Amino acid sequence: MFELRHLRLICEIAQSGSYSAAARGLGYTQPAISQQMRALEREAGTPLVTRAGRRMRLTEAGEALARRAAGILSSVAAAEDELAGIAGLRAGRVRLTAFPSGSATLVPAAIARLAHAHPGIRVSLTEAEPPEAMRALRDGEADIALTFSYGGDDGGASAGLAEIPLLDDPLMAVLPDAHPLSGRTSVKVCDLAGEAWIAGCERCRGNLLRLCAGFGFEPDIAFATDDSVAVQSLVAAGLGVALVPGLVLSASHNPGTVAVPVDPEPRRGVSAVVWPDSRTVPAVAAMLDTLTAVAAVPA
Repeated sequence: MFELRHLRLICEIAQSGSYSAAARGLGYTQPAISQQMRALEREAGTPLVTRAGRRMRLTEAGEALARRAAGILSSVAAAEDELAGIAGLRAGRVRLTAFPSGSATLVPAAIARLAHAHPGIRVSLTEAEPPEAMRALRDGEADIALTFSYGGDDGGASAGLAEIPLLDDPLMAVLPDAHPLSGRTSVKVCDLAGEAWIAGCERCRGNLLRLCAGFGFEPDIAFATDDSVAVQSLVAAGLGVALVPGLVLSASHNPGTVAVPVDPEPRRGVSAVVWPDSRTVPAVAAMLDTLTAVAAVPA
């Protein structure tokens, strides 16, 4: 019913008491002010101002509208300031969910870099393996899901989502430090066919099974745990060998183990996944750019 210019007008008349002063305050001519007031009173269906000598006085309806208008204009100004802050990266929020080794390596560096460049952006972090992270993204509980996938699994972005590849994370053979192959410059997966294996998360176990099947054997999985520290502790205790991603080893390396490159080198792809429209949100776009920049720096 009312336009913002009408609300500004009634507030200006309430403060200044005259059309001429209101015209000066709003940058209009006095005839334009008179015309706008007539239009506003037609919309209101009742007089809003009366003349009292040389001053304009608000009617009861005019006073009611002015009181409401002041609150509305204040809220609009606050909204404009907030939106300007978000658009200018002076404010904003990003909800990030990441798998454990990602949250221990890429994420802290990215958040610190973003905070330095844009201290007004608030980043929250939750930790989840890729399937749970993707569910959080789809359920609207996260803005960015940091995930990983192996060739052959369905870990990439599902329909409707956008995937931004960040890096290829090599897998290393982690052996007890006294293992006969620990001094090698590289090992083949088939060299470990007769070993007991320590398997990681469900997605990692699936990759291990596919990888070993490609070399014609089924691994003897003696233990399985989602805890990467526990995987290395089990290896250090001489209870088996494991394939461990480089990001995990960057975050934590048990001194009782030796990490040996695998030939040919298996890798997992690390990506950030978002809803496509989220890439236009300034804070989310800044976080994606920062994750990409941090991932490009060699470990």
